[in-house]
Amino acid sequence: MRILALETSSSTGSVAALDGDQVIANVDLGKAQRTAQSLAPTVQAILRRVNWEPRDVQLVAVTEGPGSFTGLRAGVTTAKVFAYATGASVVAVNTLEVIAAQSSMVSCNLWAVMDAQRQQVFAAEFAVSDNGRPEPVIPTQIIDNDVWLEQLVTCNRVTGPGLSKLAKHLPHGVQVVSDAAWAPQAITLGHLAFLKHQSGARTDFWTLAPQYFRKSAAEEKFDQGLLK
Repeated sequence: MRILALETSSSTGSVAALDGDQVIANVDLGKAQRTAQSLAPTVQAILRRVNWEPRDVQLVAVTEGPGSFTGLRAGVTTAKVFAYATGASVVAVNTLEVIAAQSSMVSCNLWAVMDAQRQQVFAAEFAVSDNGRPEPVIPTQIIDNDVWLEQLVTCNRVTGPGLSKLAKHLPHGVQVVSDAAWAPQAITLGHLAFLKHQSGARTDFWTLAPQYFRKSAAEEKFDQGLLK
């Protein structure tokens, strides 16, 4: 199965082409490339590199959130347009699940976290499932940094870019995954989407939308009557 994977949720996005579970090509994105207008040329370039026509792609994988508002909009919009134009299937994957899948799953539960600004994190807790993949125990939530830190127990393992600000505050005994595995990668996204697709998962591209898990700062100010 030929897969195009779009990871645009973080500051270090990427695009990958996979054939089943085999990686064919991968391109890292700069911040300037995480808009719908600039992402399209990157997709075209990677398809040329692997000698695929757009209609050769059978599955589009995309991170649905949480993450950067701008990045998520770009990835989801590109996935929807591409699927509409080519007839490819779509599988959207939670960003924290992608991050968790980049760590070896052991008996201890794993927390994946991303910075949500305002002294908060996006966080989800995962356990190892029967198939060896991360299974959410606590779904994605937005939570104050100090409240999340208080939830950690000695056996927990932690990962994700949210640790860049919190690693020094972790309780004693909590295990930190190597920072090389913190950022979500398109390759991991592609692998997960392929496995989900094999299990029958599909995402309706007509209803696909970014999962922000919070309102933008402007929307919150409007709700508070600070903007008119």
